[in-house]
Amino acid sequence: MTGQETKIESQDNLPHGRSAKTTVWVNSSYFAEGLPYWIVRFIMTVFFTDVGVRELYLGFINFLGIPWNLKFLWAPLVDLYSTKRRWMLIIQLTIAATITCVAVLSLWTLPGAPVPARILDFIAFLGLGLAFISSTHDISIDAYYLAALTNKSDQALYTGDRVLSYRIATIYARSVLVAAAAVVGWATTWGIAALTMLILYLFHSWYLPQPEVSATRADNSIRQVARRFLEAFRTYLDQPRVAVMLAFIVTFKMGDDILLSMYTPFLMRYLGVTKLQLSWVTGILGTTGMIIGSLMSAWWISKVGLKRALWPLALLMNINILAYVGLAYWKPDPTTTSGIAWIAGLNMYEQWAMGLGNAVLLVYLLRTCRPEHKAAHYAVGSAFMSLTLTLFGGFSGMIVEAIGYVWLFLIGFFVSIPSMMLILWIPHLDDQPK
Repeated sequence: MTGQETKIESQDNLPHGRSAKTTVWVNSSYFAEGLPYWIVRFIMTVFFTDVGVRELYLGFINFLGIPWNLKFLWAPLVDLYSTKRRWMLIIQLTIAATITCVAVLSLWTLPGAPVPARILDFIAFLGLGLAFISSTHDISIDAYYLAALTNKSDQALYTGDRVLSYRIATIYARSVLVAAAAVVGWATTWGIAALTMLILYLFHSWYLPQPEVSATRADNSIRQVARRFLEAFRTYLDQPRVAVMLAFIVTFKMGDDILLSMYTPFLMRYLGVTKLQLSWVTGILGTTGMIIGSLMSAWWISKVGLKRALWPLALLMNINILAYVGLAYWKPDPTTTSGIAWIAGLNMYEQWAMGLGNAVLLVYLLRTCRPEHKAAHYAVGSAFMSLTLTLFGGFSGMIVEAIGYVWLFLIGFFVSIPSMMLILWIPHLDDQPK
């Protein structure tokens, strides 16, 4: 990728409205966006839990979310250098190669055999690299989507495809890959994940349209782009009651994020859920619950408006934490039918309630974005949104080792209360039409 000073030209010959070709690449590219995220944020945790890493270090895996929190800092580079399509392809090939390295190292993690600490260190290092690569992959896909679909009505038309494909990637990672780990082992599972990304790369290198004609640096210098970015950041912070607004964004999902920070070790190690059980409890039932919750929340907000919907939905989202307090206290046995039924049912309820809260926060974030800086403002807001899971979550393993899961989840419930109080003072509830 070069830094030559040539101008990006739009190849505005792509079909407008829904077309089969566009539907295919939108779905495949957003599946490709979701898969690496869930490999880093979920499969890595399942893997390290399965090979016996202690809770203290399992909590540190949450720090792999930092690149997604900070990706807006290097997002302008995707505009400055080369084309979005080339960024996508190079990154997808790099992701496939990185996961292949993990697969090779996983040959030393055979069941019943001691795992060399150095091997786990190498895999953790590759996971960190994969996090930075994958977060940049997100930037390139979103930027390509906007470059290929210049018509705003077309962008809106395919929003459902983007969400659905991302959710399918979630199910693929949390059910298919986890089940594969139980049946064929980790080395083969990582190989399947790498092969999936390689197939996506080969397909996209052949199929993706080329909306940008030249490899470019755009018509702006790095200094000019940085100045625009700082202006967008400044205007975001220059909003009325911005401190209250940011406090609400950071704390709204804090309770749920604390629960999620040790979600996988809790199910696998504390309750004894097997990988095969995990594949359908979290991958199928859990994801289905989250999708239903998001759809219900979006429908309710559109019906009564954000202001009236916000407090009831927030309450439903946070009450679910007490269900996990109950799971940790009573500790049902997953080897019995009633035990696994309780675990699966309460997990699906928790994911449903999480979906309610996710939709609320996304709607609110959009309201904090000014039209002239919408993309940059949304990137900043979404970075604040996931700070708790990344930063607090990194130390959650330490808390579990010190006081246990019951108290970790109780802390999650009590810290969720301030965000519900902040609803009384936050801006941007009345300034948009229903």
